[in-house]
Amino acid sequence: MSIQQEIDSMPAAGELRLRAAELDARDPLAPYRQHFIGTDSPLSYLDGNSLGRPLKRTAEDVAAFITDQWGGRLIRGWDEQWLDLPRAIGDQLGRAVLGAAPGQTIIADSTTVVLYKLIRAALAAVNDPGRNEILLDTENFPTDRYLVEGIAREEGLTLRWIQPDPAGGVTVDQVRQAAGPRTAVVLLSQVAYRSAHLADLPAITAAVHDAGALVVWDLCHSAGSVEIGLDDAGVDFAAGCTYKYLNGGPGSPAFAYVNSRHLGSLRQPIWGWMGRKDAFEMASGYEPAEGIRGFLSGTPAIFGMIAMQGTLDLIEEASMAAIREKSLRLTGFAVKLFDAWLAPLGAVLASPRDPSGRGSHITVDHPDFAKATVAGLWDEDVIPDFRAPHGIRVGLSPLSTSFGEVLQGMAAIRAELAG
Repeated sequence: MSIQQEIDSMPAAGELRLRAAELDARDPLAPYRQHFIGTDSPLSYLDGNSLGRPLKRTAEDVAAFITDQWGGRLIRGWDEQWLDLPRAIGDQLGRAVLGAAPGQTIIADSTTVVLYKLIRAALAAVNDPGRNEILLDTENFPTDRYLVEGIAREEGLTLRWIQPDPAGGVTVDQVRQAAGPRTAVVLLSQVAYRSAHLADLPAITAAVHDAGALVVWDLCHSAGSVEIGLDDAGVDFAAGCTYKYLNGGPGSPAFAYVNSRHLGSLRQPIWGWMGRKDAFEMASGYEPAEGIRGFLSGTPAIFGMIAMQGTLDLIEEASMAAIREKSLRLTGFAVKLFDAWLAPLGAVLASPRDPSGRGSHITVDHPDFAKATVAGLWDEDVIPDFRAPHGIRVGLSPLSTSFGEVLQGMAAIRAELAG
């Protein structure tokens, strides 16, 4: 049976098909879909929160870079443009996505390395020896948990764990109860990688500050899908990747945000040549560059920055407000399809039902879901994400995902579950 026949045989299929078509026809961001490679194929891509589709212009931008800049200017490119790219694209990212004024965001390293730098710099800024605890949650992304466990071992610190609802996330009240006079640094994700719970970033930041501590936010699953507002919330530090909703490609570099009030007094722990005040002096001794550039270490990943630039241009044109609005509609439609097609088969929604309380994905749990389930869907060109022990994560990237694509993908998930 074809996927269209599967859809036609499902409960309320006609109504839901008409609803998808209506939502696509009314979608003001629908024209942006044509900028992405593969969106004219029958494939249903439901994993944009793990790896975003490439833009068509990315191939042209990279080819031009190889021919004109790398090939044409060779080593001169560092002096002419490349040295400035981490700061220039960081400023654009801050302006378009993060709600950050210029001079506070830099593109550098991987998310793991950036988080290590920020956490160690934050800890070094805490002068009270009685503050020897790092606060984090048991449902955070594994890298965040492993990283902090390692730092705590290095520094002889104590970890205090918040245990949130796995289908929800960390709440303001939990942070208020856990943070206290021994708390030095709090590390949390704005959007939970599994449940998609959207943390109250401004209120939690205020609660951490009320406790006398510093906060580091992981924005990997929020940057490019929700409005953030780092400056307005008074966030201390933030990090995030660029290969999800920012479409930088596999392994594209992460970003670091450091609030300007901290930049004059902090030093990050990984001293490399690119973070020195004059990288090409090759002089003895390390003297950090002023401002956010001091958070660089090694040679910047130019290719990844070129790839993400196209998406940042589109985001500035479309606006994060419009992107967030479509994200709410996409996940809301996915929940409607879940209720009609998956809940009757015993599936459970492992994400918040309130649209304003989740990011741009939903997770569906069922005892029969396994890696083999997702492998079967992939063979049908329906690509969601498996999350142990028995969850399927449906990630919806607002600029590149259509409502018809969501309908097709959720129908395939139902067929796989029913079969």
